[in-house]
Amino acid sequence: MHSVGRWTVVVVVGVIVTSLGAVGACSAAPRECPSTISPLYGPPGPCLRFGVTTPNGPLEPADVAAVTRVTGVAPTVNMFFEDFTAIPPIAALNAVVGSGAEPIVTWEPWRHLGDGTYDRSAFSMSSIVDGTHDDYLYRWADELVAWGSTVYLRFAHEPNGDWYPWSPAGGTPPELYIAAWRHVHDLFASKNAANVKWVWAPNVPISDAPLSRWYPGDDYVDVLGVDGYNWGSVPGHRWTSPKELFGSSLDQLRDLAPGKPVLVTEVGCAEAGGSKADWIADLVSYLDEADGVTGFVWFDHDKEADWGLTSSAAAGQAMARALGKVGLR
Repeated sequence: MHSVGRWTVVVVVGVIVTSLGAVGACSAAPRECPSTISPLYGPPGPCLRFGVTTPNGPLEPADVAAVTRVTGVAPTVNMFFEDFTAIPPIAALNAVVGSGAEPIVTWEPWRHLGDGTYDRSAFSMSSIVDGTHDDYLYRWADELVAWGSTVYLRFAHEPNGDWYPWSPAGGTPPELYIAAWRHVHDLFASKNAANVKWVWAPNVPISDAPLSRWYPGDDYVDVLGVDGYNWGSVPGHRWTSPKELFGSSLDQLRDLAPGKPVLVTEVGCAEAGGSKADWIADLVSYLDEADGVTGFVWFDHDKEADWGLTSSAAAGQAMARALGKVGLR
């Protein structure tokens, strides 16, 4: 449930780090993995992808460099956020690709107001379906096609939550959400945007409603995503293990679309309530063994809680050790 405002930085610096010598890494050799980056939408392989989303986005490469220093691993997935007033983020995409990673753009159909608040009325699923924003959508399609490389669009994420206007709590029933998703997808398809891959990412369930209620359909989704956080002792929450957090969702996604790759598109852990270091170790081990999971994107932000890998020395060291034990690509 984490919206992050757009970034307007004009200096682009590529960061390329290839070291796998993680701080405190396990001496056991990880599995052999492909030497090249495999597409997220391809058949799930034997190795995990380690991704990150950072506070200032890819136009501030120092953020990713800090993650790399802590973990000893350069993330091969970089996710960032744009709203529906953003121009196609070509500079940011170039920065991600220049660093040796693949980009995921979380594309949010609302307006960031720049002060941590959002205009929820400027765009709606109804106005998308009605074609009100087609000129804007065509611009994105045209410029991403012209850019040419693979880009992943994570449109209107977490529709099963209760914090976004594209959720039932925000007045959007699942049927309208699906219609809007299909409208956007079909518009891109009309522009032959084969390099654009679609990531559908619900939140781990907050009710008994099955994730399938919001699924746009196999022809409209390339990658199945899921977001989940261990909030620890933040008021209203409790410490939750990785298996308890993600187990039901992964089962539902596998049943919903067998064979499609699954990516944990947002994950983080609070410090209060338990051992964040142990939780990170459990998470990586759990996802490494989970059928069909291609990787995870760590939410390296200090927001509702300090989810970052530098929230404590132990947290960063735990991620370094955990990544050193598994095969990465």
